[in-house]
Amino acid sequence: MTKEELEDEVDRTEVVTTEAERSSARDAAPKSSLVIYEVIRKDGLEELARPPAALIWSGIAAGILISFSVLGEATLRSYLPDAPTSYLIENLGYSLGFLLVILSRMQLFTENTITTVLPFMVSPSLKLLGKVLSLWGIVLAANLVGAFAAAAVMAQTAAISPDVVAAIRALSEHATGMGAWQGFVRGIPAGVLIAAIVWMIPQARASAFWIIVVFTWLIAAGDFTHIVAGSVEMAFLMLEGSLGLADAAFGFFLPVLAGNVVGGTAIFALLVWGQVRSEIVE
Repeated sequence: MTKEELEDEVDRTEVVTTEAERSSARDAAPKSSLVIYEVIRKDGLEELARPPAALIWSGIAAGILISFSVLGEATLRSYLPDAPTSYLIENLGYSLGFLLVILSRMQLFTENTITTVLPFMVSPSLKLLGKVLSLWGIVLAANLVGAFAAAAVMAQTAAISPDVVAAIRALSEHATGMGAWQGFVRGIPAGVLIAAIVWMIPQARASAFWIIVVFTWLIAAGDFTHIVAGSVEMAFLMLEGSLGLADAAFGFFLPVLAGNVVGGTAIFALLVWGQVRSEIVE
C-alpha cells in the first residue's frame, strides 16, 4: 500500500468528524520523530542566530549553575550514613545543577552537540559549519569561566562547610583521576544521555523535570563523565594546587570533551538524522 493509499484509508476511517475534534486528536497524539526533529532544529537555528554577548553571559551562568550538581552530590555524601544504598541516593544531588541549567534555558555545551547540529544536517555548508563551531567555542569557553568562578567559591572561601568541601575534593579526585582513555569512553554515554534528554523534552514537556532527574542521575550513578560539571571538579583541584594544567587538559578535559561530542553528535544526532532523513528528502 502506498503512502497516498494509507492517507485515503485514514481519511475514510476517521472517527472524529469536526475540525475541533481533529485538532484535539492531533494535539493529544504523540509527536512523530520528524516533528521532534523540526522543533529541535528550529531551536538550534535560534541559538545560532543569537549574538555572541548573549551566548557568553548565558554560558557563564550555566557554568556557575552546573556547580550545584557537584555541590548537591557532595552535600548528600557528607550527611548520608555509610550504607550500600547511599551511593545511589547521593547521586540524586547531581541532577540539581542540570535542572537549574536546562529548565532555565541556559547555554550548556553538551546540549549544543545536538541542537546546533540538526540544522547543519538538513542544510550542510561550510558557512553553517563555521557558525556551529564558533557557537561551540563561545559556549564551552563561557561554561569554563562559570565553572572556575563557582570552583573558586568552593575552594577559596568559607561559603561551604568543611565536611562538604572534603566531599567535593573526594569527588573531584575521582572524576579527574580515572585517566584519559577511561575519561573518553565514559564521556560517550554521558553525551548520548544529554542529547537524549534534549530529544525527549519536546515530546513530554510536562515530564521534563523527571526526565532530567532520572537521566542525569544515571550519568552520576553510572560514573560517566560530563565536560562542564566535570570542569567544576577539575577547576576545584587546580585552584587548590593539586592538579596541574597539563594533567587537567590532557588527562581529563580534552578526552572527556571528545567523548561527549562523540556521544552527542557522532552517535545520537546521526541516529536521529538517519531516522528522519528519508522523510525530509521526500
